[in-house]
Amino acid sequence: MTLSVGSRPDTGVHPGRAGRLLAFPRRYPLVAVTLAVLAVVLGLLAAGQSVPAQWLGSGWALAVAVRVAWGMVGDVLAGHWGVDLLAVTAIGSTVAVGEYLASLVVVLMLTGGQALEDYAANRARKELNALLERAPVLAHRLHPDGSVQDVPVEEVRPGDELMVRPAEVVPVDGELVGADADFDESSITGESLPVTRRAGEPVLSGALNEQRAVVLRATATVADSQYSQIVAMVREAAASRAPVVRLADRYAVPFTAFAFLVAGLAWWHHGDPVVFAEVLVVATPCPLLIAAPVAFLGGMSRAARNGVIIKNAGTLERLATVRTAAFDKTGTITYGRPELLAVHARPPFRPDELLLLAASAEQYSSHVLAASVREAAQARGLAPVPAEDAHEEATHGVTATVGGRRVVVGKRAHVARCAPDVVEQALGPGELAVYVAVEGRFAGTLVMSDRVRADAAATMADLARLGVREILVLSGDARATVEHVATALGISRVLPECLPEDKVRAVRDAPDRPVLMVGDGVNDAPVLAAADVGVAMGARGATAASESADVVVLTEDLARTAGAVRIGRRTVQVALQSIWLGIALSVVLMLVAATGAIPAIVGALSQEVVDLLAILNALRALGGPRRERGLPTR
Repeated sequence: MTLSVGSRPDTGVHPGRAGRLLAFPRRYPLVAVTLAVLAVVLGLLAAGQSVPAQWLGSGWALAVAVRVAWGMVGDVLAGHWGVDLLAVTAIGSTVAVGEYLASLVVVLMLTGGQALEDYAANRARKELNALLERAPVLAHRLHPDGSVQDVPVEEVRPGDELMVRPAEVVPVDGELVGADADFDESSITGESLPVTRRAGEPVLSGALNEQRAVVLRATATVADSQYSQIVAMVREAAASRAPVVRLADRYAVPFTAFAFLVAGLAWWHHGDPVVFAEVLVVATPCPLLIAAPVAFLGGMSRAARNGVIIKNAGTLERLATVRTAAFDKTGTITYGRPELLAVHARPPFRPDELLLLAASAEQYSSHVLAASVREAAQARGLAPVPAEDAHEEATHGVTATVGGRRVVVGKRAHVARCAPDVVEQALGPGELAVYVAVEGRFAGTLVMSDRVRADAAATMADLARLGVREILVLSGDARATVEHVATALGISRVLPECLPEDKVRAVRDAPDRPVLMVGDGVNDAPVLAAADVGVAMGARGATAASESADVVVLTEDLARTAGAVRIGRRTVQVALQSIWLGIALSVVLMLVAATGAIPAIVGALSQEVVDLLAILNALRALGGPRRERGLPTR
């Protein structure tokens, strides 16, 4: 069966400006009521009815103040000292001195804060929303007779053939059938140029078909496809609010104390409670509550635009202060595609025979070296024979029965347990050896080499410039191989011949924290979970590594690791700048108001301008320098 995929139903309903206006009162009822009360109060004042206007304005302002105070008690009991106390006191004091219009503006600022935050947050999470919104919901099933049937993408099964029309999104992972085709993967990998796929090559779900209809064969259901995994991570990222409370708590108590001190001194100096109210009106720092979350959402959105999914806002905060970076070697620092250099067979085995036995035993292994052994055998025209009783000992090697003979393939120590006569292979710089034993006797070695990524040295230098004090390489390979790679990159510390538990121990014991750990394989999942910031590289959202990691780099681009650290640093920098901008402007307004020079209503409106400036500054986290090392230009 054949499917055409990537369609999204057009309901014909597009909420315009009128629809959004009608929905506003339902979504923000307190804002709507406050605006209505303010309009009625202004109308009463215009009609000369000042007493009803004062009663109405004061009554509504006090009602909101009581509601906020009740919620504030719960926050204090939970250990969060917010800045709502200033707002509640400002409302009460302005009502007490007859400045009910100013109190209504403060109420509008309080109740409208959520609406303003939502608007700014939607701007900040633009790229995150784009990833969610483009997920296809329908497929077109093409039957053998050529007829087409629209079906939900959830009904697609592996083995189904999928026809993707131009400008449609691929909904499930598959492989191309037929002629070459170009796909736009920019929304999921950050790669701006179209990618050409050939017959038999994999096509990513979430990719956009460029120019003509193509056919591909599904290799996964929609739930198991990488785009669904990415969408799940994006939802987690968009919902994250962790650092916001910490940032607000960090500044709320001293700022609140300072505001009350200035207001109290102004009252004492002038002998007029009106000045006390005027100071507190300009001391309601919404930037503490709004600017920080907007900046963090902007940072995560910027990362998503560049093919880096940062799962939560707390990770951004830790990325900003990373002091130690640890890297797995194979598949992370190196390309993870070792090439066979030589086969050293011991008599009576011939080189091709040894390679065939190793490839046959390795055919069920998911290890990078196993794949390279199989590819090397295939390149020599050697077809693996069936293996029985296959057993893999993670990071060590495999054991299987091939043609009635017991074959052991893997590290020297693993093979030596069944073949004591194993001889250590002499290796050149950057080389590694795969040892083979047959029927309890050492049979020879396969010498391989894995190239270091072209951007590895630049990435290490970039991390050092970003404040990372120590970089280390963790690997299960022999010391000589690991040290050769580390030396080429200027890395002084290596931990060779590591088991997964050794990597976890090394990360947990690192003295300079936070610790960033970068890996790519299933065996890296434990250490990624143990690190302060775990980064899964090239995982495309569908592996145990990506599930354990805090950050997922969707392409095999090591430089984006440094890019993620840079985004974290800039995001926290912008968030703190926005907070300090709001606080600084509020302090200036407080000091001026303490002289009695700013009427309460003018002060309340001025504070709204301060909030807007702080939020606009927070939106700067969405961008950065046009060209940065570690991030592609889009």
